[in-house]
Amino acid sequence: MILASGLALLPLLALLKDVLINRGESKLELGFDGLRQVRGTLLLVAGEGLLGAVVGTAIGWLTAVCRFPGRRWLRIAQLVPMAFPAYLLAASLIDWGSYRGLRIHGLGWAILLLTLANYSYVFLLSTESFSVSGRRLLEASRSLGVGPWRSFFRVALPIALPSIGAGIALSAMEVVNDLGAVRLLGVPSLSAGILDRWQVDGDPQGAALLSLVALAIVAVLIASERQLRQRSRRWNLEGGTGSAHVWHLAGWRAALAQLFCVLPPLIAVAIPALWIQQGWQGLQSESFAELGQLASRSLGLALIATAVTCLGSLLLAICRRWSPQPLVQQLSFIAGLGYAIPGSVLALGLIALGGPLGFSPLLLLLWGYGDRFIAVSKQGLDAALERIPPSIDETATSLGCDWLAVLRRIHLPLLRGPLLVGSLLVFVDVVKELPITLALRPFDFDTLAVRVFQYASDERVGAAMAPAVMIMAFGLLAAFALVPTLEQRD
Repeated sequence: MILASGLALLPLLALLKDVLINRGESKLELGFDGLRQVRGTLLLVAGEGLLGAVVGTAIGWLTAVCRFPGRRWLRIAQLVPMAFPAYLLAASLIDWGSYRGLRIHGLGWAILLLTLANYSYVFLLSTESFSVSGRRLLEASRSLGVGPWRSFFRVALPIALPSIGAGIALSAMEVVNDLGAVRLLGVPSLSAGILDRWQVDGDPQGAALLSLVALAIVAVLIASERQLRQRSRRWNLEGGTGSAHVWHLAGWRAALAQLFCVLPPLIAVAIPALWIQQGWQGLQSESFAELGQLASRSLGLALIATAVTCLGSLLLAICRRWSPQPLVQQLSFIAGLGYAIPGSVLALGLIALGGPLGFSPLLLLLWGYGDRFIAVSKQGLDAALERIPPSIDETATSLGCDWLAVLRRIHLPLLRGPLLVGSLLVFVDVVKELPITLALRPFDFDTLAVRVFQYASDERVGAAMAPAVMIMAFGLLAAFALVPTLEQRD
């Protein structure tokens, strides 16, 4: 537990040391470019948050409380956009638009594509809240003659606001972390500015200062997300029991609901599909030997990172289960902070820490993956362990079982599903991860994500199609892994 928390904190401590102690006589200032990057990041967070909140909340309400033909499949389809990282959507749309004289560039397109890639966070949390919270209040409002629209705005929406806010905070963290889409679309952002200051300008202190600004934004998002989740739990406790009230839609209302729910996943699939259809001939002529080499590197890194990360998350979850001390709970929370830290910030901290010690780039790369994605696996394990009554552990220990026997004979069989889903999600997240891989990989050690970004940056977007197809295939596996979870909520 202490080791995992230390591994999560050490890169950030090294970053602070680099800014506050090792800066020498140099001035710490953001400069004109730094101010533009801060402004661009804040505009991206605000724009994506607003649009994602509208889309995710509306679809969450329609698929949780309303009934119309195809609702179940449309609910599952909302997971599909999670399979397509924003940089892949940007590369696809830029290349497709160039053949039709469309200039895909600027802040508006970035907000649209980032919303498309990340609105599912708001959808997942809001649809859960609409499904389980405030049932008695909705029934009371219906008995008073209140219709669906007024019930939504006056009852359901205020109850679900904490969950919606938590989803917005999670999607905003992904926006702050994004590197590929903002770089391809020409939007100044902190994630891209950190790498430019460090690699292009040779100004590590300036890059570290930008990293601290990014961390300040993320800290506000984390605090908001935790507070809103706690409020959401209190709402859920007041939600009551019994079957949820639903509204049955028919005619033009059902058709409008179907159209609104199908558009986001359809657009997310259509953008790369049209791109692939347009460049299919070029895809067939690609060298499969080079593609196999890129895939083998990505798969090797992903398999090792997944094994290490899931083992660490299992140990953290078990320690949290067996020792409910406040210190243990705080250490567990600290160990999962890496997911909220932008990849470029984490990479800079790892270099500041591991560079003087002579750590190999591959070791730092795996450290960065584990630090960033351990929360992806740990959250599912924590939730699964919370559903196991403590009386089961007490009964087993009273019968003479030690903690290893309890883990082997009780916990692991019950955690098989969350472990499998968490492993798959970590695996695909590592395959898609761009900022950490781009910053920490050894020389001439490209992966699928890095090659897609390099080709797109060099305006050779057609050549990026083959590795992009493989990333999309892995992403779809992660989306389908979440289907059982969503069906359970149904």
